[in-house]
Amino acid sequence: MQALGSLSKALETTERARGHLYSFHQLTGTADLELDRAVELLRMAGHGVWAERVQAEIVGRNVIPGHWTFQIVEAYDQTYYQAFKALEREAVARLAEGRDHLYEAEMKEARRTPNHPDHTARPDWPDTGPPSRPSD
Repeated sequence: MQALGSLSKALETTERARGHLYSFHQLTGTADLELDRAVELLRMAGHGVWAERVQAEIVGRNVIPGHWTFQIVEAYDQTYYQAFKALEREAVARLAEGRDHLYEAEMKEARRTPNHPDHTARPDWPDTGPPSRPSD
């Protein structure tokens, strides 16, 4: 069903956006921690006024009013991501009997070569991993 495929694609894009948001969170936190070193080095170099400015004006500063990055991540998750994911799961459950990736499954079936060992419809290995390829 194209509609569910489009809905799932939108959720996948949201997953990527969420990942970028976590990257923003981690990178900003890493930068803030590196400022401790910058403050120390400024002091050691005799630039106490600059060290104090960095310490007072930038270290621990909100990235947007009232928010550190973890709060932005939490708000995104609670306000948007969880609701989107729950709706997509419910739509797949009700409209496709819980089967994910219907479009991809149809495409796989159309593109696979029958009876080719690397084009099987479903995995035939145990949970330990794929089977080894037959030797020539």
